[in-house]
Amino acid sequence: MVSCPGTDSCKLGITSSMGLNQAVKERFDQMEIDDPLTRQIHVKMSGCPNGCSQHHIANIGFYGAAMKVAGHQLPAYIPHLGGSYEGGDVVMGHRLKARIPAKRVPEAVERWVRHYEVKRTDGEPFNDFVARVGTEEFEALVKDLSMPVEFGPEHITHFIDWDRKELYQVVRGEGECAV
Repeated sequence: MVSCPGTDSCKLGITSSMGLNQAVKERFDQMEIDDPLTRQIHVKMSGCPNGCSQHHIANIGFYGAAMKVAGHQLPAYIPHLGGSYEGGDVVMGHRLKARIPAKRVPEAVERWVRHYEVKRTDGEPFNDFVARVGTEEFEALVKDLSMPVEFGPEHITHFIDWDRKELYQVVRGEGECAV
């Protein structure tokens, strides 16, 4: 797993990609993955669309975005699947038609990985599986997760980014090149 610094130190970052990285890593640890093909899956997350962690060439990649719910901002990520940077050609992943709230991303990753483990053919690598079944199947697996939650006390943690304590809001700096 790789992430850029996101809002931890980048003036362009809009989400806590390092916090998400830790959350996804913890989910993978809980999943106790011992399958060699599954262990080859690369997950990358960027805190903005610029792609410093190269999410677009990961098997599973995410870039930071935001959602608006009842006048409040919600940290979110846009997923990519099927990218590659190993063994020859660099392949850009397919951008899914989904925007997943940040706190639901580990669940989305687990659903995709478990689906792959159950439905793949013998010896089929993850990217080949994505190409065979198509992105629509992966979008359907997380459709319920992509729905924004209602703002209120029972869902307040969704409106706080990973490793943060305050309500989320997009704050952009002047940019790395403007210094």
